[in-house]
Amino acid sequence: MIIAVDGTLASGKGTIARGLAAHFGLPHLDTGALYRAVAVAVLSAGDDPADEALAEHAAKTLDPANIDQHAIRTAAAGAAASVVAAQPRVRQALFELQRRFAEQEGGAILDGRDIGTVVCPDADVKLFIDADPQVRAERRWRELVASGDEIQLEEIERQLAERDKRDASRETAPLMRADDAILLDTTHLSIDATLAEAVRIVKNKTGATPGS
Repeated sequence: MIIAVDGTLASGKGTIARGLAAHFGLPHLDTGALYRAVAVAVLSAGDDPADEALAEHAAKTLDPANIDQHAIRTAAAGAAASVVAAQPRVRQALFELQRRFAEQEGGAILDGRDIGTVVCPDADVKLFIDADPQVRAERRWRELVASGDEIQLEEIERQLAERDKRDASRETAPLMRADDAILLDTTHLSIDATLAEAVRIVKNKTGATPGS
């Protein structure tokens, strides 16, 4: 069973994907972390994330097991990730890694921005998670402040608007809801309520049970 969870930044897609993975006993891959890790690798080398050749090299040599989860969660990493994620050669390098993960025996859950449309168009269940931009900005701001990042809410709002525009307008694998993806709007829902609805959708479409 393959479950694709796509959505906008700070919509809750990662939290929902992790919750589904725990509920159904499936391995989970946060594909956004891959792009963030590529961006951090480029930045750490003192290079420009807009240099596609350097970003492609970072993607091809990326070891998912050694991703620094703290380093990839900064505002700077997120902004740079949006730049490298628009590069076709980077997306191709990471596409192969994602497909291998999805095709493992027993299935998997992947969350990102093009899982249901590009990486796993054959997924058994496709969810698209979204929320009001202001709500998403506030969620992201609280997350960054809690981790020690001194950034203003207004800056997060600006970055989020820029990120949404870049993700939706890029030529390669733009952020979009698959025709057969079920929309979950988390604007007014708690994490528990959203996860419960996601579990219900998966059960109705596949008949899957906890740990199956």
